Amino acid sequence: MSLPKEVADQLAARYGTPLFVYDLDEVEAARDELLGALPEEFELFFAVKANSHPELLRALRGTPDHGCRTEISSTGELAVSIAAGHDPALSLYTGPGKTDGELDTAIAAGVRMFSVESLTDLEHIGAAAQRHGVVAQALLRINHVAASATTSIRMTGTPSQFGLDSETLGDLMPQLRAVPGTELAGLHFFPLSNARDEESLIGEFRHTLGVAAELCAEHDLPLRFLDIGGGFSVPYAVPGPRASYPKLRAELAATLDLHFPDWREGRPRIACESGRYLVGASGTLITRVINIKQSRGRAFVIADAGINTFGGMSGLGRLLPVAVQPDAEATQKASLVGPLCTPGDVLGRQIALPDLQIGDTVAIPNAGAYGPTASLLMFLGRPAPTEVVIRGTEVLSVSRIEHERTWSVGSGPLVRM
Repeated sequence: MSLPKEVADQLAARYGTPLFVYDLDEVEAARDELLGALPEEFELFFAVKANSHPELLRALRGTPDHGCRTEISSTGELAVSIAAGHDPALSLYTGPGKTDGELDTAIAAGVRMFSVESLTDLEHIGAAAQRHGVVAQALLRINHVAASATTSIRMTGTPSQFGLDSETLGDLMPQLRAVPGTELAGLHFFPLSNARDEESLIGEFRHTLGVAAELCAEHDLPLRFLDIGGGFSVPYAVPGPRASYPKLRAELAATLDLHFPDWREGRPRIACESGRYLVGASGTLITRVINIKQSRGRAFVIADAGINTFGGMSGLGRLLPVAVQPDAEATQKASLVGPLCTPGDVLGRQIALPDLQIGDTVAIPNAGAYGPTASLLMFLGRPAPTEVVIRGTEVLSVSRIEHERTWSVGSGPLVRM
């Protein structure tokens, strides 16, 4: 989304900065584009980690025939998913370190489908399901020994906390089948994130579907549900449109016809998942210039948004690009830095910037994914950025995440060992 400068300035004047603005029209457009690029039989999960704002989750939910389910990895994400109207029975619970407490909470709330990362993970899920008198549906997440396409974030083919190593399945299957409280329902793959182009994405999906068919035949795996992951691309904090996938639907259908001829009748049901593609283009980060200085021949533009506001998954450069690119005509080279007292608080080193003065606003586009909740929000105790949700010219909601410490009374002396 490219937010007009006059609109950005008006919103900044009304609500202050740093400010995230999310446009629900863009959220729904991304959802519709992605569903349109997939075969109509596909189901689509939204990875809540990309942006857990309830208004965005509500917009993505859509209708039973045209909307997203949620992929969640914590009880906090479960809570916001339910608050946004999503049925927990349709959610997929993922993650390599599910605790007994969160499994109890999830199952009590109605979650029934879990991605399984290891035998012990499945045993924990089964024990929780038994405590609640239900049977959990287990998707075995596969870390296959080989992969197809290349990407900035590779999620398979290496030693990892994620997934069962494919070469160990033969030895593990008798134990996996026998875990009380669980039923093996299918497979889950997530080999890559943010594929570089459509051919890479198609190549990865072809590879994944071939591997799924091979594993099912080799190990006599039940396959009622198959999640083949994502990899759909959108720029991150730089101008540009979402990727388009004109060939994807036909290529997926042809590959599925080859490996799973009954897939159109739901045998198995097929799903994809996406986070940043669905919400990335909906967001603009508006920050205000609070100081400008020169140091040894270089210009530094100091803004009120730093890695506590837009940290790109922990502020360590995991997703944040080497340089953000504001949505404005550039006239100078300068470093855009935040207000924090750490040299790591840099949004871009010697990047192209417009001619800026103290008090001016800077708009960073495609900032709707991995924003506040993927940043160092608690660092230095600064307030979280304001988040505004709009549709067209109408402001629908204004909110801010608040931090507070909850105190409990000590119950006795420390135990001396």
